[in-house]
Amino acid sequence: IVYISQKIISKLTEKTKTKIDDLIRAKTTTPFSLILVLIGIKLSLTPLKLAEIFVRTADYIIWSLVIVLITFIVIVIMDILIDNWGKKWAEKTKSKADDQRIILFHKFSNIVFIILGLIFILNLLGVQIMPLVASLGIAGIAVAFALQNTLGNIFGGISLILDKSVKVDDVIKLDQDTYGTVIDVGLRSTKIKTWTNEVIIIPNGKLAASRIQNYVLPE
Repeated sequence: IVYISQKIISKLTEKTKTKIDDLIRAKTTTPFSLILVLIGIKLSLTPLKLAEIFVRTADYIIWSLVIVLITFIVIVIMDILIDNWGKKWAEKTKSKADDQRIILFHKFSNIVFIILGLIFILNLLGVQIMPLVASLGIAGIAVAFALQNTLGNIFGGISLILDKSVKVDDVIKLDQDTYGTVIDVGLRSTKIKTWTNEVIIIPNGKLAASRIQNYVLPE
């Protein structure tokens, strides 16, 4: 099936001008083949009339692996689409902050689909999802209180990246003692190189709430 489909799909992708379909085809062939093999194993167990506990265990393992492979395929496709979208976006701007936004979108997309895959696997294993989600919500609130400063810095970094208020190579001034060139805008902190060749590291939560004088903006 994979061999025949590749012959047909390759002819179709050759007719298109974009390389996205070629990348998707190249990176999803192996996991798609493994999915077909797992389904073949599942079908082969039916006429063997094995013990029910063995068949049930095999079903859990096989379908869990299928979900993992499908999740991997979705993540790969999303990564390719984000890279292509990011490339077109970067061509319209000269800012180095575009790379940081693309990395941010990659991480967010991967986390979302991994969580969805885990939820499907737990549901397959008979785990009640709603009580688990409720307990995770309570635990999340406790963790949020414990890591309030760290989370504030992370969300501050996300806001700085998305708002484009501060980016690499900008010359900024916060106060009389904090001014210089931005050399890195991370998720947790921002690094500023001063005229005296020193590096000041500022938590993004504090930076996002500060009055920033940017000498590079608007041009």
